[in-house]
Amino acid sequence: MRLSEFWSRMKLHFGDPYAESWARDYVIADLGGRTVNQALADGVAAKEVWRAVCGVSDVSARLR
Repeated sequence: MRLSEFWSRMKLHFGDPYAESWARDYVIADLGGRTVNQALADGVAAKEVWRAVCGVSDVSARLR
């Protein structure tokens, strides 16, 4: 998954302004206790980060 696709899905799921806030503030255990932004900055693949987001948020089947 490309990073642009990741952010597109985040914005579709959370809404444009909230997606960035959520990615900055929400800590996910499956990402080693990091936020989305921290995990991406540390080089975790966007697809892996998206799976972690799906694991903690009720993402629609269409976006999974």
